[in-house]
Amino acid sequence: TMESPILVTTFCLIFCLRAVWGIGVDPSLKIDFLTDLELGESTVGVLQVPGLHNGSKAFLFQDTSRSVKASIATAEQFFQKLRNEHEFTILVTLKQIQLNSGVILSIHHLDKRIYERVVEKPSMDFPLGTTFWLGQRNYAHGYFKGIMQDVQLLVMPQGFITQCPDLNRTCPTCNDFHGLVQKIMELQDILAKTSAKLSNAEQRMNKLDHCYCEKTCTMKGTTYQESESWTDGCKNCTCMNGTIQCEALACSFPDCPSKSAPAFVDGKCCKECKCDEMHKLFLLGKCNKTFIHFTELYLKPFNFPVGHDFCSVRHNCMENSVCQNLNDRAVCICQDGFRALREDNAYCEDIDECAEGHHYCRENTMCVNIPGSFMCICKAGYLRIDDYSCTEHDECITNQHNCDKNALCFNTVGGHNCVCNPGYTGNGTTCKAFCKNGCRNGGTCIASNVCACPPGFTGPSCETDIDECSDGFVQCDNRANCINLPGWYHCECRDGYHDNGMFSPNGESCEDIDECSTGRHSCANDTICFNLDGGYDCRCPHGKNCTGDCIHNEKVKHNGQIWVLDNDRCSVCSCQNGFVMCRRMVCDCENPTVDLFCCPECDLRVTSQCLHQNGEILYNSGDTWVQNCQQCRCLKGEVDCWPLPCPDLECEFSMLPENECCPRCVTDPCQADTIRNNIMKTCLDEMHVVRFTGSSWIKHGTECTLCQCKVRNIKFKL
Repeated sequence: TMESPILVTTFCLIFCLRAVWGIGVDPSLKIDFLTDLELGESTVGVLQVPGLHNGSKAFLFQDTSRSVKASIATAEQFFQKLRNEHEFTILVTLKQIQLNSGVILSIHHLDKRIYERVVEKPSMDFPLGTTFWLGQRNYAHGYFKGIMQDVQLLVMPQGFITQCPDLNRTCPTCNDFHGLVQKIMELQDILAKTSAKLSNAEQRMNKLDHCYCEKTCTMKGTTYQESESWTDGCKNCTCMNGTIQCEALACSFPDCPSKSAPAFVDGKCCKECKCDEMHKLFLLGKCNKTFIHFTELYLKPFNFPVGHDFCSVRHNCMENSVCQNLNDRAVCICQDGFRALREDNAYCEDIDECAEGHHYCRENTMCVNIPGSFMCICKAGYLRIDDYSCTEHDECITNQHNCDKNALCFNTVGGHNCVCNPGYTGNGTTCKAFCKNGCRNGGTCIASNVCACPPGFTGPSCETDIDECSDGFVQCDNRANCINLPGWYHCECRDGYHDNGMFSPNGESCEDIDECSTGRHSCANDTICFNLDGGYDCRCPHGKNCTGDCIHNEKVKHNGQIWVLDNDRCSVCSCQNGFVMCRRMVCDCENPTVDLFCCPECDLRVTSQCLHQNGEILYNSGDTWVQNCQQCRCLKGEVDCWPLPCPDLECEFSMLPENECCPRCVTDPCQADTIRNNIMKTCLDEMHVVRFTGSSWIKHGTECTLCQCKVRNIKFKL
């Protein structure tokens, strides 16, 4: 079921949509509201007036109580066309009264409160009891004020095209043809550019087909081809995919003949057969005696001096192995971090301490093997203590966090957390001040329970409008009254005066209205009207007995008569000795028969209360407030909002400050958001002197004539 009304609302000041109707719209798909609702002279609150743009009927929706809705039978006809449809178009020509935010069309079911002005996806399943309203939301809310004409609804996709002229034509116009030609030319240009890019890409691909990518490996200055193998000391190495892969050489035990034994040979990794000391001569695979004079051997023993450097004479220590002198010989020792590939330590290979677990890296580190050793690298988010340990990286202390200035930083393992300070809300990286009672009337919460109020408002929550009139902030001319408005004020001409067009801020431009010559008086025919400053007087001719009656809306009202206005039941008028005085009805909330339509502030029922847009503040019927630069009012349980009126600025440069609703005058054009006149243009005065836009001067030869340059137009002010 539909829980809330379907609304079509307007937010503009004065606008007029002109409809140019096409031909060929199926009548079964069209709803003509003004015709089907049979509006006429008998409709209360609606008056037929001349149309805005053609000969069709137009109606003025007046500012008075009315009930313009479809009958049950007519509404059912409307709903039959709308049910289960997914797209419709509303066409209307209208002229709306300034600052009115009334509803054009409303499909209403149940008295549910609403706070959204437009429903994005309206339900098209209309339950029993749904009503169809024109120019209002329901009996009491959303009154549209202005003129409506050609109010129609088309139940068809893209119904707006029916407003196009020549809708029924089948052949393209010259303009259509030129548009098609232009599109074809654009497509041909795109095709040519794409073909050129494709041809270039194909040429580059053909060149790649002739390329040969050869992968090689380099070790100790020697380059090896792909899949080539070689021996490096005690390792067999192979070039695979551009990388060198080595493994220890597997040696077999040699089967040596007599008088010989396996021994290491210089330049060889594996042991080979070698003759013993008595058979140094190796001929034809056999060891033979060498003829040595043993007497000479014993007489001349090999005595080396202490500290003899055997390593410098000769050694067989290879890469990663170092030679070390002993008392009687030289030996090979593997460097730290390497292990021997054979017993004499002449060949050594790197030890992978990380893989074998022979390292000292502690928590928060990663072990990385390097030739002859290892490194302990800190994990991301940690700081080094020494070669083997890392501590947690404290982003809070080093100020390397992204916490808001109004948040607390808490260091965690490998990172940090942000928590907003008390009195602030957010995710920690962004914290906004929180005011428990909210900031009303456009105020901004700048600190915990501290609101920055816009000009014209005060109070802890900006809930109080500053009455500039009663507080003595302003002084209006005696011909004007100070009118306090939400957030500002203005000087309005008193009854009997009107502005002369200069619109002086303090009311100095108010001048007397001659009610007698303009016919704006209420003197009866038996009296004579005399104009006074700010009013008039109905005087009875000498010697004549006058009735003191009044003329109001071309009708005679007797002296002392009291009546309610026809178009405003909330205003009471009386005739007093030729003068008609009208005022709003005095609301006595203690009176049980008080008219709640005229006195909504007396409606204290819970069902008539409204919830603020933030969902935290409850208002009674008749209460008003400002929200997002709109004046809002609670009326019988529903919220109506309209744009907040701002004063007219007569200055050249104005800007809209942040968090404010109305612009202010500024003197610096660089700060201005709006420039009334084009400061780049100039005027020529009566003496042919160049004047910049906005500049003023006294006209030559006069004392009381002020001239001003406004976009090449000279404005005289006396």
